[in-house]
Amino acid sequence: MEDPKILKEAKEINASTKFGKPSSFLTSGKISNIDLVILSRHGKKHSINPSNVNYRANILALKEQGCTHIIATTACGSLRESIKPGHIVFADQFIDRTSKRHQTFYDSNKVCHISVAEPFCPQLRKIMAETAKRLKIPYHEKGTMVTIEGPRFSTRAESNLFRSWGCDTINMTTVPECVLAREAGICYQPIAMSTDYDCFMEDKAAVSVDEILKVMKENAEKVKKILLESIPKIKFTECNCRESIKTAII
Repeated sequence: MEDPKILKEAKEINASTKFGKPSSFLTSGKISNIDLVILSRHGKKHSINPSNVNYRANILALKEQGCTHIIATTACGSLRESIKPGHIVFADQFIDRTSKRHQTFYDSNKVCHISVAEPFCPQLRKIMAETAKRLKIPYHEKGTMVTIEGPRFSTRAESNLFRSWGCDTINMTTVPECVLAREAGICYQPIAMSTDYDCFMEDKAAVSVDEILKVMKENAEKVKKILLESIPKIKFTECNCRESIKTAII
């Protein structure tokens, strides 16, 4: 997923923005002659916890490099028995349970009321779901992601509450990343890797970091295959993701 070996002509970029530095050096290169930039959300050594990620710097750095689409890989817990560890989920909705994060680029002088009724890019979702189907990788074309503040995992009561709300998966990073991408006029779609059942199952042991890392390693190759086949099919076409900002600023 963050493997620079998948890129041709790879080089590192030490980027900086008015919101500070992104989480890591950017790695630019090409896949099938398409320019691409890879950013490690949690840092190259996964040393930044979800609440401390500088989401604004990350998204702005990608924008300033000319990125038009973001495919955001993310580990997630499953809130549905049908979404098994190892399955891929292409979420189409989110519920935000974060509380400590900057959610807008417009925090002074201007007010931005961005529409996120459809928060993710349907074009990207369709391309990747069709690719997963062709590759016979277990996937779910839709789902509601609840993003929690973290870094702790949920209580069983919380897990069951999120299930009652209709949530399908749970993670710690989709928000505000996707909201900032919408403000930046960038198409955004998460590709979520189910690593575990969240703690709603009383007959199963609570999730552990070791379990998550094991399944993530197994999932990485699946995601890499989806990305390598999907990226050449992405076209720069008219999309509401890029248009919403035009009518959002007061």
